[in-house]
Amino acid sequence: MLRIHFTAEDLARTRVGAGIGAAAEAYNGLAMLRDTKTPLPFQGWRSAVGRRLGEEARPLLALLPDRGPTLDLVTIAGDAPSIGEAVERLLGAPRVRLREELEDLSVRPADAPWVRSLMDADVDALRQLARALEACHRTAVAPYWDRAASHLDAVRAACARTLMEGGVERLLEGLCVPIVRWRAPVLEVRHPRDIEFRLGGRGLVIVPAVFMRREPTLFWDPGDEAAPPRLSVPTVNEVEVGAALWNLTGTTAQGALGALLGRTRAAALKVTVGGCNTTELARRLNVSLAAASQHATVLRNANLITTSRRGGAVLHSITALGIDLLASEGATPPVAPGRN
Repeated sequence: MLRIHFTAEDLARTRVGAGIGAAAEAYNGLAMLRDTKTPLPFQGWRSAVGRRLGEEARPLLALLPDRGPTLDLVTIAGDAPSIGEAVERLLGAPRVRLREELEDLSVRPADAPWVRSLMDADVDALRQLARALEACHRTAVAPYWDRAASHLDAVRAACARTLMEGGVERLLEGLCVPIVRWRAPVLEVRHPRDIEFRLGGRGLVIVPAVFMRREPTLFWDPGDEAAPPRLSVPTVNEVEVGAALWNLTGTTAQGALGALLGRTRAAALKVTVGGCNTTELARRLNVSLAAASQHATVLRNANLITTSRRGGAVLHSITALGIDLLASEGATPPVAPGRN
């Protein structure tokens, strides 16, 4: 059992992150493809992807241990949703950071020389890893990422409502039940070893993930003692959720929603899932401020979003009706991370 100890300061600093990023999602996806015991919600994805992943991804397989700790690609490559940005950060990773992340991995003897080259920040070895990461992402993640991103936005919106209505302890109570239990002031996570982990006032970042087995995973940066640890939690635990993500429901969410609301307004509704102001809405839609304000007004009048004032700015947030509309058009149900 992993026991994460909170103080009052830790609870105050606990928040929900946007996601684990393109690199970590690809790495996790490869791990799930290698595992013959694929969770039921991912079987459709595995059937579609498994045979298309070629030899180009082979170097990344060397970094998937059969036992022990796994690679923390968020620390090395960042949590950006763009695989290009992740690869750029990977290629520029400091040698000390690579060594910290790789030295405890259990690797096969045949792969050990190449892994040592990675630990020394060898340019050729890093480029091989970068190409493998890009190949894995291109085949296993990218074709499904539009729907997956909408799913993660809906999960974060549900978490935000839980935080507003019940506080952080209510959020912790609903994480990955029954694998995770909140017994104040300790969060107990099912784990093969007994570990006592004290946050020490740093708080915790709860990070929803798509390509992940049922068990949450705790990561922290040994090189930055001030950075809050991250608890990565699975969000795809139901067959219906997986079917919508892999588009096995026979629907085309973006097209249907666009036909109903208009393409730009449908995109505006999706943007408000994570909350945004009018300037952010305009930027993400690539429209003028006046046009963004008009789209927001129409959505608000239809009770699909709400608008509240925060100081000198406004915040647009999706309503329960808006989320239900996204879900009915092929997006996934807005539930707390890992809740069964």
